[in-house]
This record gives sequence, C-alpha cells and structure tokens, in this order.
Amino acid sequence: MALHYYCRHCGTKVGTIDRMSLYSEQLGFHHLTDKERLEMISYLANGDIHIKTICEDCQEALERNPEYHLYEKFIQ
Repeated sequence: MALHYYCRHCGTKVGTIDRMSLYSEQLGFHHLTDKERLEMISYLANGDIHIKTICEDCQEALERNPEYHLYEKFIQ
C-alpha cells in the first residue's frame, strides 16, 4: 500500500509514502469531517490511496488571489 498525494488544483504529484502500516491518526485523517474524507481521499483496487492536497505553488497563488478559493480548479 502506498499513499500518493496530488494537488487538487493543478494535479501535480506532491509526494508518496510507501509504508505498509499507517494509522489515520498518524496521517491526520481523523481531523477531517466525513465530507472532507469523501472529497479528498480515494481508495484504489490495488490498495493504494490517492489524497488530494495542495502544492506550494497553488497555495501561494491562493494567498495572492483569495477569489480563487471560489473555484475547485483554477489552473487548467
């Protein structure tokens, strides 16, 4: 099982964790609401998990342009 982190705005791969046994508390998933978990975490048939996060570039763009928060994706 591997966890793959991708930016939810631009799709850039942010990183991967290749560990066989991790608990949601170690990853901070327990801080998410059920709705946030459904929106941010996808479980693949091979056991991998894809997690939507935000990359540094998109975070900086959001800080400079707060109106971008209105959009699911602001980079095409």
